[in-house]
Amino acid sequence: MSVLVEIRKLSKVYTRGREKIEVLHHVDLDIEQGDFLALMGPSGSGKTTLLNLIGGLDSPTEGTLSIAGKRIDDLGEGALAKWRASNVGFVFQFYNLLPMLSARRNVELPLLLTRLGAAQRKRNAGIALDLVGLSERSAHKPSELSGGQQQRVAIARAIVSDPTLLVCDEPTGDLDRQSAEEILALLQQLNRDHGKTIIMVTHDPKAAEHARHVLHLDKGTLVDRPEAVLA
Repeated sequence: MSVLVEIRKLSKVYTRGREKIEVLHHVDLDIEQGDFLALMGPSGSGKTTLLNLIGGLDSPTEGTLSIAGKRIDDLGEGALAKWRASNVGFVFQFYNLLPMLSARRNVELPLLLTRLGAAQRKRNAGIALDLVGLSERSAHKPSELSGGQQQRVAIARAIVSDPTLLVCDEPTGDLDRQSAEEILALLQQLNRDHGKTIIMVTHDPKAAEHARHVLHLDKGTLVDRPEAVLA
């Protein structure tokens, strides 16, 4: 497999008044295309910061970050937003669905940034909802769906534009165990059957077991290399 994400000497420093807080320190990491990587670590370890940098939601203070051969660490805000819209799907702990829109219309939202016509947007949203097993709920609003179903809608929204990378920040953190298992099984399916590269931040060791590799951070530093947890 080829390397999709290449990170070299990546650091992130935040300034609070006169104090400088280094959240990530000289991180080196390669993530292969088609991997499913879980990022674990205590609160404040830098895992969400690393996820946000990979997803183009933030820019590093030092170091280089390349995805599919493209340097994104030195992109301006506008160029980074354009790159992010075309290449990254986001799944968060809280589903961030618009309450007045149906499931299908929520899934369509990323496609409004494309040149697709209304009919094609509707068709693509339907395909994404079918992929997550919710085609029969496409007309339902978020309040009419369970937490697990809302997260499925959020995943459909994340994959509807066929992104290069799927980044998930505690995607099961607000779900009961059964719903969490269903969401994790869905992520495994997207990885295994559809070749999606997934990076997931989680505090839950049981969630991490669904990934192909687990990576631990502590105080902004990798404390081990990725090790396979699945055959």
